[in-house]
Amino acid sequence: GRHSMLPRHVQRLGRDWITHWNGSQILALNSPVSSCMRWAGHYPPWASFPLPISADFSANWRFPPFFGPWRPGFQNSNWHLDNYAQSCCFHLPNPSMKSEGEEPLTKKRRLSGQDDTSTPEQETNLSSQKEVSCLSVAQNEEKHGSKKGTIKRHWEYFCQQSKTMKITKDKGSDQSSTGKEAEFDFTVMSYNILSQNLLEDNSHLYRHCRQRLLFWTYRFPNILQEIKELDADVLCLQEVQEDHYRTEIKSSLESLGYHCEYKMRTGRKPDGCAICFKTSKFSLISSNPVEFFRRDIPLLDRDNVGLVLLLQPRFHCKANAAICIANTHLLYNPRRGDIKLTQLAMLLAEIASVAPQKDGSFCPIIICGDFNSVPGSPLYRFIKEGKLNYEGLAIGKVSGQEQFPRGQRILSIPIWPKKLGISQNCVYEIKQQQKEENAGEKLEAAKPDNTQEIVIASEKLSSKLQHHFKLSSVYSHYFPETGIPEVTTCHSRSAVTVDYIFYSAANDDTAAQPGAEDSFCGGLKLLGRLALLTEKDLWTVNGLPNENNSSDHLPLLAEFRLIER
Repeated sequence: GRHSMLPRHVQRLGRDWITHWNGSQILALNSPVSSCMRWAGHYPPWASFPLPISADFSANWRFPPFFGPWRPGFQNSNWHLDNYAQSCCFHLPNPSMKSEGEEPLTKKRRLSGQDDTSTPEQETNLSSQKEVSCLSVAQNEEKHGSKKGTIKRHWEYFCQQSKTMKITKDKGSDQSSTGKEAEFDFTVMSYNILSQNLLEDNSHLYRHCRQRLLFWTYRFPNILQEIKELDADVLCLQEVQEDHYRTEIKSSLESLGYHCEYKMRTGRKPDGCAICFKTSKFSLISSNPVEFFRRDIPLLDRDNVGLVLLLQPRFHCKANAAICIANTHLLYNPRRGDIKLTQLAMLLAEIASVAPQKDGSFCPIIICGDFNSVPGSPLYRFIKEGKLNYEGLAIGKVSGQEQFPRGQRILSIPIWPKKLGISQNCVYEIKQQQKEENAGEKLEAAKPDNTQEIVIASEKLSSKLQHHFKLSSVYSHYFPETGIPEVTTCHSRSAVTVDYIFYSAANDDTAAQPGAEDSFCGGLKLLGRLALLTEKDLWTVNGLPNENNSSDHLPLLAEFRLIER
C-alpha cells in the first residue's frame, strides 16, 4: 500500500527533495540519485559528499537509515547520476515556498514589509505599472523574454535621436559623414562575470543556487550569449580568470569582432580585468595596465589591478579624436577604505597621464568597474564630486559597505606615503611639479585660472583629495517613482550596487547629474542605458547566479554620443 506519512526529518528536507518510493522497494535500484535528491545547494548533515558526485557510486557508500532496510543485492548495484526514473516519485513540498525559482516568503515579507500573497503574474503587472514612461519595452522583450524565469530589463532612452540611430546602425550606416552632421555613437558594457576560482573559494555566497548552475561549463555559454545579445562596442570585464581567458574567452570575443586587452592580478588569485572593443568602431592608441601592489609600501599589499586604454574612434570627422576607457576592480574588504582610496588615486593618476590632449584638456573619459563601494559613500562622492576632505573619516566608512563598521580607526593624513609618487590631486608627482612650475611662471604675467588655484590650495590642505575630472554616473541608483534602490549584485549575503559606469558629461547632457556639466573638452552625451533591477525582482528568479544569468553581478550597459568642443 501507499505510505500516507513520512518521518518528520524527511519532511523537513525541503521543497526540492524528491525520493523514490515503491512499496517494499524504497529506491529503484538502477535509477540515478543526484537529480532525485537536491536542495538548492544545501546538503543535509548526514551527506558526506557535495552533490553532484562522480558517475559511479562506491560500493561501500551507505544511505542514511531512515530510508529503510535494503535488499541483499543492493551493494552490488551500479548507480548512475544523469537520469532517474520518472515513475514512483513524490515531492516533499515546503509550505514556505510558493513555486520553484522564487525566494522564501519570509524574504518576500522582509522586502515588501507585509505578507505577499500575490501571484507572479500580479507582481509582473505591478512592476510594469511602475516603469518610467520613457522606457522602450520592445528592444529587450525580444531578446530576453523567451527564456523561462528571466526578468526583462528595459532600455531607457534619454535622447529621441538614439532610437533612430540604432536603426541606421543596424543597417550598417557610415558614421563618417562630413560636416556638422557627423556623430559618433557607441555602447559600453561593464560586467563582473564572476571568476570560477572566486566562486569556489566563496561557495557560502551561493548556497541558494543549484549546484549544476555553478559549473563553468554551464556558466560560460550563458555569459557569452549575454554579451552577444547586448552587443556592446566596448566591454569592460572584471573577474576574468586567466586560464579561461587564454583558452576560451579571448578567442570567443575575437570571433565576435573584438580586440582584447587583459591585465591579470599580481598575486595568487588568477583573475583580472579585460577591456575589449570592436575593431570596426575603434583603433587602439595605447594600453596602460595599472598594478596596485607595491612591494616597498606596506599599505599597498593587495593584488588588485586596473587597465586604461586610449581608443581612437573610426568614421569620425576629427582626426585626433580619442576616448579614454578605464576598468578596475577595487579591493573588497569593507574595513580597508585607506587601501581603496589609494587604489582609486593610482587609477586616476594613470588616467590623468593618458587622457591629456595637445591643447592641455582631457579627452572624454569613461571609468567602469566593480568599486566595492555603495552609492553615497565617501569614495563614491569623491569620484563624482572630484574632492574629498577625509579628516576624521573612519576607515570602515569609506566604502559604505557596512552600516555599522567594526573598529573606529581614522584615516591617516596623508593616506599614502610620498614615495608612491602620487599627489593629493591624484596625478603623478613629476607631472604635478611641471604643472606647478608652469603655473608659477604665468603667475607673474596673469592671474591663474580656477584649475591652478585648486592645485595650489590642495597642496596646503593635505587632508583634501581632488581629481581633475568632472564625472557623472550613468545610473541614478534609485527608482524615481518608489525610491527603491537599484541592485547590481545579488547573492546569499547581500544585494547592493557596487558596479558603476562613470563618464565625463558634455555641457548639453540632460542625463548628467548636477555639477558634471563643465567637462574639459566636449565630453559625452548619455543617450540611453539598460535599466537595472530591484532586489525583489532578482529573488523572483532565485537571485544571482540563476538559470539564465550566470554571474552574481548584472551587466551594466550605456549608449553614448561623442560631443566635440
